Amino acid sequence: MAAVENEGLSLNIVVLLLCFGQGKTEAFPELPAKVLIINCAIQIEVQISTAKMIKLRSALGVLEILSVLCISLVAAYTPVDNYLISCGSSVDTPVGQRLFVADDSGTVVLTSPASDAVKASPSAVSGLRDDAAMYQSARVFKAPSSYSFRIRDPGRHFVRLHFFPFVYLGYDLATASFKVSTQDAVLLDGFAPAAAARGNASTTTTTATAAAVCEEFLLDVARDTLVVTFVPLAGRLAFVNAIEVVSVPDDLIGAADSSLSTSDSTGQQLNPAVMPLQTVYRVNVGGQAVAPDSDTLWREWTSDQQLLVGPAMTKGVSYNRTPNYLPGQATANDAPAIVYATGRELIIMTNSTDDGMKQMAWQFDVGRSASYLIRFHFCDIVSSVPGRLHMNAYVDSSNAIQDLDLSAIGNGTLAFPYYRDFVLAASTPSGKLAVYVGSTSQKITTPAAILNGLEIMRILTTAGNVAVVEPTMPPGTKKKNNLAVVLGSVCGAFGFVSVAAALVIVLRRKEEKEELRTPTTSQPSTAWMPLLGRISFRSAPPSAVGSRSPSFTIDTNANTPGGGATPGMAAAASSSPSYRFPFAALQDATGNFDEGLVIGEGGFGKVYAAVLQDGTKVAVKRANPESRQGAREFRTEIEMLSGLRHRHLVSLIGYCDEQDEMILLYEYMEHGSLRSRLYGGGAATATATALSWAQRLEACAGAARGLLYLHTATAKPVIHRDVKSSNILLDDGLTAKVADFGLSKAGPDMDETHVSTAVKGSFGYVDPEYVRTRKLTAKSDVYSFGVVLLEALCARPVVDPRLPKPMVNLVEWGLHWQRRDELEKIVDRRIAGTVRPAALRKYGETVARCLADRGADRPAMEDVVWSLQFVARLQEVDGLDASDVSSLNMVHQLMPPTSLHARQRSAGESETGRTDADEDSSVVDDDYTDASMRGIFWQMVNVRGR
Repeated sequence: MAAVENEGLSLNIVVLLLCFGQGKTEAFPELPAKVLIINCAIQIEVQISTAKMIKLRSALGVLEILSVLCISLVAAYTPVDNYLISCGSSVDTPVGQRLFVADDSGTVVLTSPASDAVKASPSAVSGLRDDAAMYQSARVFKAPSSYSFRIRDPGRHFVRLHFFPFVYLGYDLATASFKVSTQDAVLLDGFAPAAAARGNASTTTTTATAAAVCEEFLLDVARDTLVVTFVPLAGRLAFVNAIEVVSVPDDLIGAADSSLSTSDSTGQQLNPAVMPLQTVYRVNVGGQAVAPDSDTLWREWTSDQQLLVGPAMTKGVSYNRTPNYLPGQATANDAPAIVYATGRELIIMTNSTDDGMKQMAWQFDVGRSASYLIRFHFCDIVSSVPGRLHMNAYVDSSNAIQDLDLSAIGNGTLAFPYYRDFVLAASTPSGKLAVYVGSTSQKITTPAAILNGLEIMRILTTAGNVAVVEPTMPPGTKKKNNLAVVLGSVCGAFGFVSVAAALVIVLRRKEEKEELRTPTTSQPSTAWMPLLGRISFRSAPPSAVGSRSPSFTIDTNANTPGGGATPGMAAAASSSPSYRFPFAALQDATGNFDEGLVIGEGGFGKVYAAVLQDGTKVAVKRANPESRQGAREFRTEIEMLSGLRHRHLVSLIGYCDEQDEMILLYEYMEHGSLRSRLYGGGAATATATALSWAQRLEACAGAARGLLYLHTATAKPVIHRDVKSSNILLDDGLTAKVADFGLSKAGPDMDETHVSTAVKGSFGYVDPEYVRTRKLTAKSDVYSFGVVLLEALCARPVVDPRLPKPMVNLVEWGLHWQRRDELEKIVDRRIAGTVRPAALRKYGETVARCLADRGADRPAMEDVVWSLQFVARLQEVDGLDASDVSSLNMVHQLMPPTSLHARQRSAGESETGRTDADEDSSVVDDDYTDASMRGIFWQMVNVRGR
C-alpha cells in the first residue's frame, strides 16, 4: 500500500513540474505559476526523503524530475535589488505574492525634517481590489524629503511610485503637488496625483480604482546609492503610498535596432539604453490584462480593447502551446509567455474596397510632446506554413517596419517571440500617438497581420533641475556633518520660495481689487499665451455688449495653422476682426452655461445657443476641461477663421480665454447641421420638414464652394481634414457653411504634392489613401465630401452596425449600386420620386469620382462644384442629358479664374512669380453668385437655342 501511495506521489511531482516548465497551469488553474514551483519543491523534498525507504522503480523518473525542475528555475528571474516599501505603514503588507515592508523597518533610509504617516479610512479603500493594499497607508511630506536605497547591482532598475490620494484628519492628499527626482533625473515635476488619476495616460499599473495611479520609470543606476527625493510645491504637500526599486536584466533595453529619428529637436542624441524612461503604455494586444504576479519583472499589461480605432476587422487569437523561444531573440523577461501566446489578427474580407480595412489601428493619449521608445512584440501564432505573413507597421506618419517576415528571421520557425524597438523623436503635439499594423501585400492574404504586445515609453531627455536630500549616514562618516548643510540649504531655499510666493499672492490680490475698482479691457489668460503667441492684439471699439476687447491679426511670418496662418490672411483678419469677450459676458449670454441651451456637443466641448446684450444670436462653443484636444484646436480655429472670410464658411465672431477658459463664438446657424436635417434628430430636426432634393443639391454645392475657397484662396491650400455632414451648417435661409476648423492643416507648397502628417479625421470619412500613406492632400477633403454627397442622397449614417452586413458601410453600399447604375434603389424615400434620372446619374458619377481609391483619380474641388451645378441644371431642365455637354473641362474656358491657384495654372506662373496684388486679392470672397453660374451654364447648354 505504501509503494502505491509513493508511486502516486512521484507521478504528481512530474505532472506539476511539466506544467510549470511549459508555462501552463491548466492542471491546477487555481494556482499561479510561481506558487506551483514552491509546491513542486516541497513535494520533491518529500520524494527524496521517501526514496531512502523505498526503491524508486526507475532512475529515469528522477532524471526527468530534475531536468524539468532546472527548466522551470531558468525561466524565473531573481533581482539582486528588490526593495518593496509600504510607505507610512507600521507593519509589513502582503500584496499578491510579494511582501511590502514598512518604511521604518531599516530596509531603506528615510530622511525627512517633517513627515507624517497617515492611514486611509475603511470607507476610502472599500472599493479597492486585493492587490491595492499598498494604498491603505501613505507617507506625507511637508518639506523636501527622501528615501535612499543601497544599490548592490548597478545597472537598469524599475522604480515604481504608487499614489492614492485620500483624506486623513487634517490632510487632503488630493491637493498635493510636488516634484520627484533622483540624483540624475527629474522624474515628475509639478505632479498632482489627483489630476493624474483622473486623466493619466499611463495604463501600466494595477490600480484598484481610478483614484489610484502608479508612475513607472526604468533608470540606469550607476551609483551605489539611489536617492529618491520628494519636494512639495509652495503651500502644498507631497506624499507616496508605496515604492518599488527592482533591478532588471541589463539587456532588457538596448540601443534601438532602428530609429525613426536619432535625435530630438534640440539635437540631443536619443539612446534609450542609457537614458531614463517613463512607461506610458504596456499593452497585451488581443488578450486580457496581465497582473504583475504573472510577469517575471512584476509589470502589468493592459488589454487593447479601449485603444482600437479605425474600421479594420480584427479578432483576438491565442496559442495553446508554449511559444518557441529562440537563442538571441525575445525571452520571458521581455514579455511573459501569455503576451506572446495571444494576439490580435487582421481579417481582410474578400469584398472589401476600403484600404482602411487593411490595417489595424490603435490610438494612444500620450500627453505632452516628447520622444518615445516604442517596442512592438510579435509572435506568429496564426500561420500554418512559413513565408505567408508579411507586415508593415507605422507610428503616426512614419514607416516603422517594412515588409516584416517573421519566419525568415526565425529560419522557418513559427510561433517564436520577437520584438523590435524604435525611437520616435519629439512629436505628437496633439497629445495622441497612432500605431498601425497591416499587410505588406496589396492582395488579400491569410493571415494578413498580427500584433501581440506593445510598449510605449517616454524618454526623459533632460535631467532638469534635480533636488537631492542626502540620507542620514551612520555615525562616524563624513556625510553626517554634510547633512545639516544640505538640509539647511534646501530648507532655506524652500523657505525663501515660500515667502516670495506669499508676497506674490498678496500683491496679486491687491491688483485684483484694483482691477475691480477700475474697468479695463480683459487680457488673455497667461495659461494660453504660448498658444496665442503669433497673434498680435490691437484695440477695437466697444460693442453693444459693452465689453468686447481687442481683436487680433495673424502674424504672417509664422507657420501656417496646423501649421499657422498663410500669407494674405492678415488682410482678412484686419478687415473683419474677431473680438475677445470677457467671461462674465458669456456667462450672462448663456445663463451661466445652462444645459438647456446646449445645441450640440463634440470632442472639443459643448455648444450653447446664446444672445448677446445687443441682441445678436450666437453659438458659443466651450472647451471641455477634460478634453485633450482643446488647446491645439482652439488656436487653430482662431488663426484659421480669422484669416478666411467666405459666404460658405461659418464666421468666427469672437473668443474668450479668461480664467483658463477656451471659448469660441460663431454666427448662429438656425437650421443646425446638414446631418441633423437629413437623419440626425435634435432640436433643429424635431419641427423641420425633410430637405427637398433641390435643397440638398444647393447645400452640397454651397459646401463645395466653401471647400474650393479653402483649397485655392491662399498661396497654400487649407485642408479641412474633418469634412462631414455634421460640420456643414445651415443658416435661416438654408445656406450651407463649412464649420469646425480645429483639425485643419496648411497644404503643400506649390512645388510639393502632399504634406506628411498623422492621420486625423472622423471615422467613416477619412481618405483611405491618407490612412495608408499618411500623405495629406486637398484630395483627402474631396474623398470626405464624396461621403457627404452619399449621405445627402440616402439620408443615413456613414456606418450603421444595426443594418445587415452588406449595408453597414455607406460608401461600399453606395458604390455597389452606382456601379450597377441602380442608384435609385438607395435614394431617400422622401425624395425618391423627385430626382430626375439624368441628374441622379451625373450625381452618382460625381460621387464615384470623389470616392476613388487613389487621390490622383479624384476631381479637384472646382470640378466638383461644376458637376453639382450641372446636376442642378439637369434637375431643372426636362429632357436635358449629360451628353449635352461635351467635356468637363469646358468649365475652365467659361468660368472666370477663382483663385490665385487658378491664375497660376492658367498663366503657368511659379509661386515665386506671385505678386503682392495676387496675395491681396486672394483673400477676397471668390464665391460665384447664382446669377453668374446660371449664365455660364446657359452659355454651355442653351436648350431652346438648339
